[in-house]
Amino acid sequence: MEKSFHITTFGCQMNEHDSETLVGLLLEKGYVQAEDRNSANIVIFNTCSVRENADKRFFGTLGQLKKRKMEEGENFTVCVCGCMMQQQHVVDTLKAKYPWVDVIFGTHNLHQLPQLLDNLYKEKEKQISILPDREEIVEGLPAKRLYHHKALVNIMYGCNNFCTYCIVPYTRGREKSRAPEEILREIRNLADDGVREVMLLGQNVNSYRGKSADGSLTDFSALLHQLQEVKGLERIRFMTSHPKDLSDDLIQAFRDCPKLGKYIHLPVQAGSSRVLERMNRRYSREQYLKLVDKLRSAVPDIAISTDIIVGFPGETEEDFEETLRLCEEVRYDSAFTFLYSVRKGTPAEHYEDQIPEEVKHERFNRLVEVVNRISAEKNAAYLGRTERVLVEGPGKNGDGTFCGRTESYKLVNFAGSPEMTGCLADIKITGSNTFSLTGEIVGLETGEE
Repeated sequence: MEKSFHITTFGCQMNEHDSETLVGLLLEKGYVQAEDRNSANIVIFNTCSVRENADKRFFGTLGQLKKRKMEEGENFTVCVCGCMMQQQHVVDTLKAKYPWVDVIFGTHNLHQLPQLLDNLYKEKEKQISILPDREEIVEGLPAKRLYHHKALVNIMYGCNNFCTYCIVPYTRGREKSRAPEEILREIRNLADDGVREVMLLGQNVNSYRGKSADGSLTDFSALLHQLQEVKGLERIRFMTSHPKDLSDDLIQAFRDCPKLGKYIHLPVQAGSSRVLERMNRRYSREQYLKLVDKLRSAVPDIAISTDIIVGFPGETEEDFEETLRLCEEVRYDSAFTFLYSVRKGTPAEHYEDQIPEEVKHERFNRLVEVVNRISAEKNAAYLGRTERVLVEGPGKNGDGTFCGRTESYKLVNFAGSPEMTGCLADIKITGSNTFSLTGEIVGLETGEE
């Protein structure tokens, strides 16, 4: 019987790249990738533990498979992996309420999925393998990229920051940086295969410290300068940055490295120094604003996005108004806004001054109104400009338009054709809204010699 699989991914780019690796591993072993969940006889869920909503969506989606599992038995395999599996209470819940799940594994042993499936089919027993954090980084794993022209590349794993609201250090482990030679080798191979843009991934890329075989260390800004020399690579992006580690050298790299996109995601989380201290963010409102000034002094038109949490325990109305004032002062190009949700196992879980849900929602609505207004105003400033856009393919509107990203990571929709995917196009901006731009192509660079 042909073994076909489908992976559903919850969460961030890190999870997306993990899923690309899982696909590559299974294809290498002769499995076939199915177009949808219903046509696969192996269903895999790669989970995220950062937000409560992702937890609920995962359990809701998983529950929908029970009837099929009961009907098909051994002919249908259900696997769950990812960040949620690194939490014992989640594994206990799966054992008790979802005993029909066949394979459970975590973030530190993704590469073992083919072996776990082999064991399942040979032993006819549920496979549970949750490994603790370890220093070793497994290199050379295959991956099936989502796109031909752009790629996700991990440069480090884990997090050492221990923000009081965040579960990531407990699910992803301590910070571990890949050797710069390994990163360069991977990206050169990607560029040779037609990749024009890479997104460098890490929970906090700013703290990257890659160790070479000779013992020398390479920091993040030095790595960016090395990647600047990779032939065929047109654009470099990264996600995500912690403000406390945003160095002057990295800020200058935006000015000195032409391939580095003029965009940074710089999560502030709150505009009140009192709340930031409680979050264990290790910077103040004033320090954050100085970083923004430095960025805009180096690159005046740099685009800045952020994350903001509304309703963190103990947040007063004055604290929240400081967040609103910070948004007005920084004028973010975009912002990801979240209602605070309790994460089991974090220090903030035990804070007694939790904010009532109705207060959170009222503040959230006010914040969204401010950030969306500013986003629309920032986008309107692009009208009449000609921007260099990397064409990504058909847009999501289903109206036949194509889309791509500017150097400042703005989404642009325009009339195009499939053969343009992966090309750089000069697009005159003719329209704008809160979340995207529209335009018309005035020049096209195919990249072919």
